[in-house]
Amino acid sequence: MLIALGVVALIVGGIWLVRWWTVGRFIESTDDAYLQADSVTVAPKIAGYITDVYVADNQVVKPGDPLVRLDTRQYQVALDQSDATIDARKADIARAEAEIRQQQSSIAQAQAQQQVARVNAQHATDEVHRYAPLVATGAESSERLAELTSTRDQASATLAANGAAVEAARSQIGSLTAQLTQARAQLEAAVASAQQSHLDLDNTIVRSVLGGRVGDRTVRVGQYVQPGTRMLTVVPVQSTYLQANFKETQVGRMRVGQPVEMHVDALPGHTLHGVIDSFAPGTGSQFALLPPENATGNFTKIVQRVPVRIRIDTGAETRSVLLPGLSVNVDVDTRSARDRDQRIDAENHRG
Repeated sequence: MLIALGVVALIVGGIWLVRWWTVGRFIESTDDAYLQADSVTVAPKIAGYITDVYVADNQVVKPGDPLVRLDTRQYQVALDQSDATIDARKADIARAEAEIRQQQSSIAQAQAQQQVARVNAQHATDEVHRYAPLVATGAESSERLAELTSTRDQASATLAANGAAVEAARSQIGSLTAQLTQARAQLEAAVASAQQSHLDLDNTIVRSVLGGRVGDRTVRVGQYVQPGTRMLTVVPVQSTYLQANFKETQVGRMRVGQPVEMHVDALPGHTLHGVIDSFAPGTGSQFALLPPENATGNFTKIVQRVPVRIRIDTGAETRSVLLPGLSVNVDVDTRSARDRDQRIDAENHRG
């Protein structure tokens, strides 16, 4: 019997040794692994009193579902005021355009009067030129020439005055155009203000940006909230993933796509499967609030851990019980990295 037991033990040991040599030594395991989900904290963009809460604890929500409603009265008043401001600015533009058209008519009238004055001045000048020789010969009296000269001077003065009136009317166009430009700018500002008021009114209803379940609900009807106040959290339980923290001595042969076996403490006796999705760009200590400073003082080497994200391949029924925060034991099969290790060893020997 002793010989038989020895033979059996030898066979079992041989089978275990073969299993370890072909598979076991390539399995990297850790119990420092937890389920996670990219939860979203819901907070308002505006301030106000809560009038309605549309969801309960642990309720399932879809993207776009209303969660909370704030008092809309003050934001509705602001929107109405913005709309009234837009109407006022449009009236200012219409008035400025009407004044510009009226001023253009005034310019045309002043130019016509200037033309009449120019004709009169030319006629008066011609009369003076025609009567001057007659006065010199005594055919006409000097009083007549003086009278024509005075008429010419008056016509010239009237022409100069009409020319100044035309220039003044033209300069007024520039002022009215500036007023029109200002009114249009004020209209654009009023439209932007109305758009902001409309956004504020829309933001009185806080909606879910993703699907999931409601958790950590602290908001209540009648509560006053400020922008950024934490009201509840939406957890996308259907997108749960696993983050395993392996020692730095374990990740050397790990690659994206390698198969993973998982044993969730909440599901005893069940084995779940998945694959490595990605690796963190640094160890956990690099992203700590107070990262270690190993370049000062005494140094004690501590094995670091690298966060590894694992995608879970399972159905909806199982995923419904995989809640963020649950503990998991993870086994990663790294046999797919053997060929690469052999190539690295070959390169080092050639070097």
